[in-house]
Amino acid sequence: MDTAFPYSQYVSGKNFIGRRSDVTLLGNLLSQGEHVVMYEPPKSGCTSLIQQTLFTMRMTGKSFTVGSFSALNMRSMQEFVLRLGAPLVRMSASTPQEYAALVAKYLEGTHFVFDEEAFRERDQIVSLSWEMDMQDVKAMLDFPFRFARDKGQRYIMIVDEFQCLGFADDGDALLRALDATLKEWELPGRQFSFIFTGSMTNAMKAIFEDSRLFHRRVERVKLSPVEEREIVDHVHKGFLSGGKVLDKDLLLGACRLFKGNLWYINHFAAICDSMSKGYIMEPVLVDALSCLISVHEPLFRAMMNDLTTHQVNLLRATIDGVKRFSSSEVIRKYGLNSSANVKRVKDALMKKEILAVDAADNPSVIDPLFEYWVKKYYFGIDV
Repeated sequence: MDTAFPYSQYVSGKNFIGRRSDVTLLGNLLSQGEHVVMYEPPKSGCTSLIQQTLFTMRMTGKSFTVGSFSALNMRSMQEFVLRLGAPLVRMSASTPQEYAALVAKYLEGTHFVFDEEAFRERDQIVSLSWEMDMQDVKAMLDFPFRFARDKGQRYIMIVDEFQCLGFADDGDALLRALDATLKEWELPGRQFSFIFTGSMTNAMKAIFEDSRLFHRRVERVKLSPVEEREIVDHVHKGFLSGGKVLDKDLLLGACRLFKGNLWYINHFAAICDSMSKGYIMEPVLVDALSCLISVHEPLFRAMMNDLTTHQVNLLRATIDGVKRFSSSEVIRKYGLNSSANVKRVKDALMKKEILAVDAADNPSVIDPLFEYWVKKYYFGIDV
């Protein structure tokens, strides 16, 4: 169903606002065969940016083929390489005979096969005939580069929730093998590109910034903030299209509460739209915010119940605007025990994707609605 405030799927076209420079940057990188990584908090707009970029590239006459898969439920190297193989084969083959021919040609000498029974029963295109070894892994990682080179066409593979590979028992070995492959194929005129995306920003940062892997082999595209006035104008037009009016100053307040998160803003606006007729008054916004919070409150409560007392105390310090946790006054005031304990607690909150730390080591709460809920409903702070 067409809606002025889509929030259940990615947006493109008229519903995509701002980030024009991001579209240009990502398009240029992909056109040059560069590998890209994007990691932002959940529902920040990475998928929308990718889809808008691909749409723009096609509109300007660029030719390419796109495949994608998610690493969300992967916990082993074997799962990754098998999942990678399927979209690679599907990108230029459409029949079982063609699938078998591609696997035989590009994975010759490995334990990978096209198994007709596995395909018929589970839609599995690439299977293993024996236990997988590192030679098999290298062959699969080389596969897209060799294939794109032979075809002379541009191919793009999107790997979503890439950080989950770091949680696998053999995740380090897989990441090192992938890094070695990208290094080996740093060739002029390369026709294949990876786009790695992830919604766990600290876990992705550990892979692409803190480790020595993928350095200068993968370019990060960071989402630019969308200007408040552009968001306000977009939402205002959405209400006008349905014959409704909402004061722009009220919209600006909502935009700041959600810190420009377009997913929350669209969901909030959709609730307001469903609860109103004609001119939308402030009480409608208050009720809509309560509805939105009620949707997320069980998750927020679970997040807080999972924290230790020290973690709750450090979160409170962050909410209060504290920057230097290790000062004796802060440690005493918030019951943090010691500076060594502060580091352990902060690292734990980052691992749980509750806090992020910038280049100056300043902490912030990742989720703006969670931050609002914690302030008002958990700590009882007037907001």
